[in-house]
Amino acid sequence: MSHPTPYAVRLTDEITRRLGQLADHLSQLPPSQAAHVIARVLDPDNGVLGSITHLVATGSVFAKDQAERGALPAEVWLALGRAANELDDITLDLDEHKDTLQRLGAQPAASAAKAPAPAPLVVRRRR
Repeated sequence: MSHPTPYAVRLTDEITRRLGQLADHLSQLPPSQAAHVIARVLDPDNGVLGSITHLVATGSVFAKDQAERGALPAEVWLALGRAANELDDITLDLDEHKDTLQRLGAQPAASAAKAPAPAPLVVRRRR
């Protein structure tokens, strides 16, 4: 007799499926709604990115414990720790743009009397 799939695995599969649905919906939303959704996703305290960062950090704590017991190679713990730190840095970088996205998301679609001027794309990286 096979063992039923544990709740956490089913939950992980469901979250993954729902994130895929969200991405599909996002690609079809009008700009103001898409900006609103992105701002909510990027919210470091209550958003998807902050939650994923917390999940990876929790995984890193688990991996550290298992590495100290010899059940996992230390490289697994180090990689998860690096990933958690990088995600945290990314979350902080994106958080400074959350207000701009929220303002865009709060604008009614019909109020665009004057079309915004396109801005040149500039690559800038700050860490």
